[in-house]
Amino acid sequence: MAAPVAAARSAILAAYSPATPRVQGMDAVSLRVSASFHRQRASFPSIRVQQRIPKRFQVSCSAKQETVEKVCEIVKNQLALPEDTAVTGETKFVDIGADSLDTVEIVMGLEEAFQISVDESSAQEIQTVDDAAALIDKLIAEKDA
Repeated sequence: MAAPVAAARSAILAAYSPATPRVQGMDAVSLRVSASFHRQRASFPSIRVQQRIPKRFQVSCSAKQETVEKVCEIVKNQLALPEDTAVTGETKFVDIGADSLDTVEIVMGLEEAFQISVDESSAQEIQTVDDAAALIDKLIAEKDA
């Protein structure tokens, strides 16, 4: 029984010699699996599993819910969107028709509504309602500290 195991081990080590490192991958049901072998000694393979999590299972806790809701209303008002337009924390400004000038106006509206000041570098990083709400909560916390 030990001979077949030793033969299989020898075959695996020969296939994955240090001169020709290989990565073996497999795609099945959104899973990617890779194996790697260390160069100096035979060891157990390291296995990395990557799996996309559907948005409905992702939880974002970076901003307060009331901040997100207020930002949604300000965005709707600044862009003159119809009341029935769905704007959520995950909404990207470009997806609802905002260009760079609209984004600047949104940031100015947020500064006025929340009595904060957003520097230019932070304003350029805002792409979603959640981004804006998280930044606002951070600036308010710094202001209160």
